[in-house]
Amino acid sequence: MQEYDNVNHPEHYQNPGGVETIDMIENVLGLEGFLAYCWGNAIKYICRWKKKGGVESLNKAVWYIQRIEKTEAAIVKQKQERGAEH
Repeated sequence: MQEYDNVNHPEHYQNPGGVETIDMIENVLGLEGFLAYCWGNAIKYICRWKKKGGVESLNKAVWYIQRIEKTEAAIVKQKQERGAEH
């Protein structure tokens, strides 16, 4: 059974079949677009934390920053693989 929390696995973003909305967004935008999406969300949560959400907003910003790191690593790997093909 999936555990939900408002930062890592918000219940309101779960879809039938267990696919999370964030994964759908990543697939639609591709890695570069998803990287920009994550930056925008990290900025949003950092800017609003005192007015809305408090520490939870900071935790969400950290979550997006971690996704930035993961996505950037995937972009680098993808570029290396493409370079090896040529």
